[in-house]
Amino acid sequence: MKKNRLALLSLFCLTTACTSFVTVVCASKPAAISQIKPPRNQWKKGEGKSISVKEIKPHIEYLASKELRGRSGESAKVAAKYLVGHFKKWNLQPLFADGSYYQKLSRKKEDGTTVVIGRNVGCWLKGSDPQLCKEFIIISAHYDHLGVIDGRIYRGADDNASGVSMMLEVAHKFSKAKVKPKRSLVFIGFDLEEEMLWGSRWFAAHPPWELNRVKLFITADMIGRSLGGLPIETLFVLGSEHSPLLKKQMDKVGTPDGLEVARLGIDLVGSRSDFAPFRDRKIPFLFFSSGIHPDYHSPGDIPEKIKYTRVAKTSELVFRLSAHVANAKNTPQWQEVNQPDIDEARALYRISTLLLQSQRGKTLTDPQRFVVSQTQLKAKQIIERGKMTSSERKWLARLSQFMLISIF
Repeated sequence: MKKNRLALLSLFCLTTACTSFVTVVCASKPAAISQIKPPRNQWKKGEGKSISVKEIKPHIEYLASKELRGRSGESAKVAAKYLVGHFKKWNLQPLFADGSYYQKLSRKKEDGTTVVIGRNVGCWLKGSDPQLCKEFIIISAHYDHLGVIDGRIYRGADDNASGVSMMLEVAHKFSKAKVKPKRSLVFIGFDLEEEMLWGSRWFAAHPPWELNRVKLFITADMIGRSLGGLPIETLFVLGSEHSPLLKKQMDKVGTPDGLEVARLGIDLVGSRSDFAPFRDRKIPFLFFSSGIHPDYHSPGDIPEKIKYTRVAKTSELVFRLSAHVANAKNTPQWQEVNQPDIDEARALYRISTLLLQSQRGKTLTDPQRFVVSQTQLKAKQIIERGKMTSSERKWLARLSQFMLISIF
């Protein structure tokens, strides 16, 4: 039954795309992966102390410890206190009303009474410019997870202790900076992301100030593993397609040595994390993730499997990018229509090639293998030509959505 559903979905993906793109899988050897990596500015040595594994690791080990029992319910309260304790230690100011670090999330019961079901945690650092300090850059991550199910602890080391460690250490580094950025920085730990993005949706509906003052929203979710468990050091960054300036700012900031950054359109993954309420309100945003892996939403998502160096490098990247935007003369502006980005073809070529070459590739069904091979072939053609049309992007989007649903 499962194979039949996959075959039908594969057929839908292939027949609803422009038929002129349906081609027979090429048997020729694909181009070397190293030849199609997108050019990126590499950071120079001696540009200041970077966020380190030593700083990142304790946060993940604590938040994903057995004692915190998956950070749901009462253990989520403990995790929230952990975040607040660090905000206070670093002299970061409370974000919410009445000088509180907490924003209560509530719902009405059938009898009309209100019950608190969770809490967002937030702080801020005021910008140094008298006028620009009224504008905000938000850096966030959700700290909740699935808790205990059938007696098994879902520890959520990657989902999302990894993202929280980034948010905390970026906040820490900004708090220590001798020269503060011109715009204000906001740091938020969202609760109940695992329950239909409740925390971020609540914040967007009940912000402490007008949301149009937010010039960039950044969130990270699962940045410590690799997509599908593949041997790939790629960090996916989604959302920049809605702002040409943001793309330029990312290129100017560059990337740390040893970390590949691949830009993808947010429509390839859907509303899967806390960026969604901000995207829906047309606020420029970036979503950082290394993708879904075999231990996603399972008890196997433990600290021992985290790639700590990647988390540290991603954290430093977020710090430098947010600092750049916070000090820039102009800020990203929302753009509804976006042009196809060849970076997407490069990323999809790399993923499909590694998938076909991996042990995982040997277990693909015939419909899955066909779609992955088609993705590889079409992406290769686009890369070799050096440009991508809107029709080709729609085709690749359907194929990537199929892979996300049925394979990863």
